[in-house]
Parts: sequence; C-alpha cells; structure tokens
Amino acid sequence: MTAPAPRNIIEIRGLCTRFGSHVVHDGLDMDVRQGEILSVVGGSGSGKSVLLRTITGLNRAAAGGVRVFGKDLFALPDAERRGEERRFGVLFQRGALFSSLTVTENVALPLMEHAGLARAQAERIAATKIALAGLPAKAGADYPADLSGGMIKRAALARALALDPDMLFLDEPTAGLDPIGAAAFDQLILTLRAALGFTVFLITHDLDTIYTISDRVAVLAHKHVVINDTLQQVEQFDDPWVQAYFHGPRGRAASRAAAHPSPFAENP
Repeated sequence: MTAPAPRNIIEIRGLCTRFGSHVVHDGLDMDVRQGEILSVVGGSGSGKSVLLRTITGLNRAAAGGVRVFGKDLFALPDAERRGEERRFGVLFQRGALFSSLTVTENVALPLMEHAGLARAQAERIAATKIALAGLPAKAGADYPADLSGGMIKRAALARALALDPDMLFLDEPTAGLDPIGAAAFDQLILTLRAALGFTVFLITHDLDTIYTISDRVAVLAHKHVVINDTLQQVEQFDDPWVQAYFHGPRGRAASRAAAHPSPFAENP
C-alpha cells in the first residue's frame, strides 16, 4: 500500500514578477509541502527575497497564481487575505525589529495589533515566545541596539512565532552569525518544527544549513525554479550553477560535515 501524497501548503503556478522593465520571475512554478523545511537557493539577484515577499503579500505579481492553504491569495478580498496572512510568521534578513521598542514589546506588538489582546496578556505570551526562541527572560527588557547579532535573530524569530504560524518564512536567518551560532540556530529551527509542526520556507546561502535541516531544496535560476527536490537529487542536477554550488569546495565540506556531525555539537 502506497503512502498518500504529501499535501501542498503552497502552490505557485506561472508566477511573473517585474519591476518596471526588469523581469525577476517568468513562469515560475513551485510547491511547498506541509510540514517540510524547503530551502530556496540561487545566485545573487535570482529573486529569492522577491519570491518570499510575493508569497507573503508584500509584493504584487504581474501574472500567475499563488495558492496558500488552498486559497488563491491574489484573488481574495483584502480582509480575507489579511486573515490568511496572519497564519504566516516572517523572519526578515536583518530582523526588522523596531529600535524604539524592547524585545518584549516587539514580540507583543502583533498580538495586540492582529489578535486584539490587551498589553498585559500580549506581554505574557511574548515572554513564552522569547523563551521558545532560546533567549533568557531578561532579554525581554533589552532594546535591539543592546543585542548581539545572534540575539537579534532569536528575538525576530520570537516575533515571527507570536501568532502561532502554520507557515514560517526565514530570509537568510544565519547570515552574519559565527559557525557555532549558526549551527545552534539550525538546531533550534529543527526542534521548533518538531514541537510546533509548522512548515518552513527558508532562503539561505549557508550550505551547512542546507545540508543540516533541509527536507527539499528549490533552486532559482533563469527566472524560474529549475529543480525542487531532495538534496540528493538536486546535487545530481545537470546545471552549471548547481554543480558549482554543491560540488565546489564549500559544498563538499558541508556535505562531509553533515555526514559526520561533531560529537561536540551543542543543543540550542
């Protein structure tokens, strides 16, 4: 008896995005399966962040369709679309925390704005999310300027988790982190996915992250997705960029490290 096919939580068909005369995506197709961690890779300027912003409603496509949770987001009335988008959690590349708010206030903000909670209740829930993200309780009183790069990433993750998302979008979450901090963040994402059951759409250049936590990998090139498959299949794909990326010195090192993890690796 064959197992049932995985359910697609995101289905993109024929997506075209452009800025003026500059075409970013042309006829892009992609599926994201429920519960998976999908890593999205591609060269600089291939449109990875634009794709994330389009899926999450921050950028309007010129053509094509994006179905999320079985609904065409582009066709929904504004109020209904915003309701669906509240099921997203987004960690932007530089955290995008409000500098004038403490960590607790940053995490509580979506709970007050979108869930209508009173400040005291929102801040109690925020404290739980801060702990989930692996920050000490005292960090809640800090401002972003007081935090290290790794702590900013975790504070932004806590805010992304505020509304208990079904879909978590991560834009270069380990960029700027040292190898130990990046590895700890990877393990944190794996732990939270296992505990909370969300789906992850991950944009990254970090080969160690790709080899450590990806269920599948989508490669953006030539204005569309050239392959969206398991890492083993992607490694064999006949494309010059793919071969240079995954079989260059850094790709070979990441592959060896994933096959033989250090016994001294720390838990998040």
